[in-house]
Amino acid sequence: MTEQKRLATGDQAPDFTLPDSEGNKVSLSDFRGRSVVVYFYPAASTPGCTKQACDFRDNLAELNDAGYQVLGVSPDKQEKLATFVGNEELTFPLLSDPEKTVLTEWGAFGEKKNYGRVVQGVIRSTFVIDPEGTIVKALYNVRATGHVAKLMRDLNLAS
Repeated sequence: MTEQKRLATGDQAPDFTLPDSEGNKVSLSDFRGRSVVVYFYPAASTPGCTKQACDFRDNLAELNDAGYQVLGVSPDKQEKLATFVGNEELTFPLLSDPEKTVLTEWGAFGEKKNYGRVVQGVIRSTFVIDPEGTIVKALYNVRATGHVAKLMRDLNLAS
């Protein structure tokens, strides 16, 4: 496997502007002054991605109360994201990166192992960014199930 660029704790989070499920432009810099959780996932409406998105939805009030905004990013087109948001009643922005530009810049797209084979794809990843735009957590190859609960514990938000 070739080595690919990965972001690490202490790095400045690369800014981006992507359309959300309604076509509105959303920039990471819009959230300066707030903490942000940016998570990258392979595909809307698949079992693992649905579980992860619903876990974020179900814990959103607690995350928001602690000062965290959640943004999800995938290579899905805006229309697919709109369907996903509607079907799962998601209450945070899902952003469309069909060119995989942001996914690649954040190290969330590239070679990964899938059932023992090396393939190109989205690497399920989560980043926590502080109000100044610095990455305080860079988590690659996270599992869809149980990830949000672990993240909440890591952020000292779990009861």
